[in-house]
Amino acid sequence: MSIIVNLDVMMAKRKISLGELAERIDITPANLSILKTGKAKAIRFSTLEAICQELDCQPADILEFRKDDE
Repeated sequence: MSIIVNLDVMMAKRKISLGELAERIDITPANLSILKTGKAKAIRFSTLEAICQELDCQPADILEFRKDDE
């Protein structure tokens, strides 16, 4: 089972760069990149909330669950 991170899709839809989003939500670009590439092991609800606030989206727009056989 996998959690897929679609942050790059939402950022493209909102036409916002990684650096700009990182600055707006007060997180380092390096940490946001780790999240964006799906390499993060966890995400704080406060970070997820800040991302959703800035991108005007829902958590399900960013995070997706897929079974391994899909």
